[in-house]
Order: sequence, then C-alpha cells, then structure tokens
Amino acid sequence: MIVAGRALPLTAAAVGYFEDVLGRRRRDLLLELSRQGDTLNAVRAARSGGDADDEHDPEGPTLSDEWSLRAGVHAELTASLAAIDAALVRIDDGSYGICLRRGEPIGRERLEARPAAELCIDCAREA
Repeated sequence: MIVAGRALPLTAAAVGYFEDVLGRRRRDLLLELSRQGDTLNAVRAARSGGDADDEHDPEGPTLSDEWSLRAGVHAELTASLAAIDAALVRIDDGSYGICLRRGEPIGRERLEARPAAELCIDCAREA
C-alpha cells in the first residue's frame, strides 16, 4: 500500500507470504539447476569424447553453441538463486522489504513482481 506517495512497511503476514513465495521459487530453481547441470555434464562428455566433430555438421547447433547456451542459463539460474537466498536472509534479519539504498519500504507491488528485490522502484530505475 502507498500513502502520500510512500510505500508502507510490510505486515508480518505479508512477510510470511513473501517467504513462502521465495521458498517455492527457490525449490523450483534448485530443480532446474539440477536439470541444467545434467545437461551441461552431457554436453561436456560429448565435447571431450573426441569423436564428436559437430563443428562441420550442418544439422542443428554445435556442441560449443549448446555449451554456451546451457552455461549461460545455468549462470542466470545461479544468480537468481543467490538473490533469493539474500532475500531470505533479509527476512530472517528483519530487513526484508526495505530498500538497501534509501532505507525506505519497498512497495508491495514491486515485491509481487520481484520478490527478491533489494531496491525500491526509484532506486532500481537510477541503478
């Protein structure tokens, strides 16, 4: 809720709600990271197999392309997991929902869109 142009601090119930949302997203990310890790391992094995000369294969992406794609996805998932873990730490220490730059409440609407947000919308726009 916003009053006089400023977001109000989150209630305990709202913090609990976001803790549940973050926990579910964390579980989903861990599952997807595991899947991506399996795929990376398969590509790594194919690349190091020695007999896979896919660089000249006109059909589909090369193993190098596949590796780059999967490694990029894995890195994005890892960064998202780190952001969620940091948000869960802020829940534990009582600073969740407070802008790390201004020290003011982050609007609930922003947290609905980005539950791991560290900055209010104004600071995020500036950054």
